[in-house]
Amino acid sequence: MRTYEVRTYGCQMNVHDSERLRGLLEDAGYVRAPEGDQADVVVFNTCAVRENADNKLYGNLGHLAPVKAKKPGMQIAVGGCLAQKDKATITKKAPWVDVVFGTHNIGSLPVLLERARIAEESQVEILESLDVFPSTLPTRRESPYSAWVSVSVGCNNTCTFCIVPALRGREKDRRPGDVLAEVEALVAEGVLEVTLLGQNVNSYGVEFGDRYAFSKLLRACGGIEGLERVRFTSPHPRDFTADVIEAMAETPNVMPSLHMPLQSGSDQILKAMRRSYRRDRYLKIIEDVRAAMPEAAITTDIIVGFPGETEEDFQGTLDVVRQARFAGAFTFQYSKRPGTPAESMEDQVPRDVVQDRYERLVALQEEMAWAENKSIVGRSLEVLVAEGEGRKDAATHRLSGRAQDNRLVHFALPEGVEKPRPGDMATVEVTYAAPHHLVADVFGSVRRTRAGDAWERLQDAPATSPSASPGVMLGMPQIGVKPAPLEPATGGCQVG
Repeated sequence: MRTYEVRTYGCQMNVHDSERLRGLLEDAGYVRAPEGDQADVVVFNTCAVRENADNKLYGNLGHLAPVKAKKPGMQIAVGGCLAQKDKATITKKAPWVDVVFGTHNIGSLPVLLERARIAEESQVEILESLDVFPSTLPTRRESPYSAWVSVSVGCNNTCTFCIVPALRGREKDRRPGDVLAEVEALVAEGVLEVTLLGQNVNSYGVEFGDRYAFSKLLRACGGIEGLERVRFTSPHPRDFTADVIEAMAETPNVMPSLHMPLQSGSDQILKAMRRSYRRDRYLKIIEDVRAAMPEAAITTDIIVGFPGETEEDFQGTLDVVRQARFAGAFTFQYSKRPGTPAESMEDQVPRDVVQDRYERLVALQEEMAWAENKSIVGRSLEVLVAEGEGRKDAATHRLSGRAQDNRLVHFALPEGVEKPRPGDMATVEVTYAAPHHLVADVFGSVRRTRAGDAWERLQDAPATSPSASPGVMLGMPQIGVKPAPLEPATGGCQVG
């Protein structure tokens, strides 16, 4: 059997697409390559948002060229946003690539690989609109206890820093019954946590004319037996309405966590970004969320150094950070992205000024996150035990997982207590707070779950079953993850 490897870059939408790509390949008879082995088929699922994304892709392709030359029958495929943007130029710069496919036709991958093998020449297929909604495709999910569920693809916004709408297309919404049927099927398999996914998730329903569709969907998820945790990402402040806040507060399995992109605390810069809300509107949403759910943890995205940003504008961003008390943030240095209106704007901010502002923003955000975490010391939390969350667990003899508000918790397990499995629930008491995580060395209890059973079954599966994949940077900050290494980016991959 031919083996495959999928390498994922970018946002949570790409992560979810890669689950589809793995499902398609396994449905076509491929098996995941064992760790350390060179796969027969290597698929790059690319991102066009980060600066120098194309240079990194071609660097990786260059490293594979001699490997492919020595391995008869090996194939390389490139998909995702960069493939949609660059189209046929990829095979011109890297003629050893066998397949190029776009964001709208990931379902074509197995057929394109077969065509390339038979014809012995590259196959390029880029569609300008969605062919098949991705959620109808086979899927190989990475987690047996937590899953992405796409409610829409594409975006109708026109933010001047973001190229994603041009690559993903206009918003296409799934019917509520299709979304709920997928959630119910996942729960039947053992999943107990789902994240509803869309580039602008709370505009869901625009295509079929129901402005309350998203709040209705949240409430409907509350009626699914066995579904313990519901999250969503990412909403746009413009479309965030009172009915969504009410649905979050009144639906027990909708978690008290919210990722709400800010981008800037300056009205002038928000206008230049074409963000269609202002700081007072943003802060009012935060105030209303906290009034309905005082325990809610709120995270965000912020861009520093957008063209025309003055020190006064930047101080406005710092002021919003102080008032909003974010539990976590993705902070980005603005960089020009080809194909965006902001690329040609005047008053580009000098790089050293951007760097200085970035460092001041990160320092303030860490201070605020630490203060928020300290307020939780002494509280009991229910933690969903996770696999791969705690990089130092082996050294600290702790386990790790996520609290209901999505904070990362490392907890100790007393001697004689049966070790919980990933997917099980542990009740612990927080004893220490750091800016990016909590420590709980007072142990309460373990609740074994169907999700833990599903994880256990996966461990007993044949060796050809997928192993845990390397981590990928998602388009929303997991509370407790330290900021990514400094790398200029637009911050616009998840458009909310």
